[in-house]
Amino acid sequence: MSVIFPIYAKLKDGSPVQLVLAGERDIEPLRALYRMIVEEGTSYPHDRFPDHGDFLDYWFRGKTTVAAYVPDRDRASSMAGAFYLKANWPGRARQVANAGFIVAPEWRQKGLGWLLGATMLEYARQLGYRSVIFNLVFSENVWARRLWERLGFKELAVLPGAVRKNDGTYQDAVIMFQSLL
Repeated sequence: MSVIFPIYAKLKDGSPVQLVLAGERDIEPLRALYRMIVEEGTSYPHDRFPDHGDFLDYWFRGKTTVAAYVPDRDRASSMAGAFYLKANWPGRARQVANAGFIVAPEWRQKGLGWLLGATMLEYARQLGYRSVIFNLVFSENVWARRLWERLGFKELAVLPGAVRKNDGTYQDAVIMFQSLL
């Protein structure tokens, strides 16, 4: 199966969704969504919102970024979710992909995370990646860990106390992996 953007699909509740390769017009909607995710502090390592250049480095430069809009890019008031896909390492190990995902709170538990994850896996195969690794899945992000397990990821290791939470305590992080062969 070949991934061709835009992708039109339906979520579990029947809501239409459009996945597009993100470009210039998606930067500000993604910044707004990412600001919300960073402030939550439950899934990404940033402890403050990155400046514009750092944001572009994190989400766009050297990556493929896919944005999700409900119902579609032209009629949505905001971005529903997104993912980036990139090589985790350079050179001889560039066939191992890394990806990062965000879903707006109002679109969680409706199947958008599953759609983004399944799309990323197929697109990664299409781009020639042989596997995908997640370097830092917060251990207390139970919904994400369950989703990745349902999509075939395995836990490789636990990094004890790797993530400082908003309240100053620490939680573990999990490294997850899936072969695409």
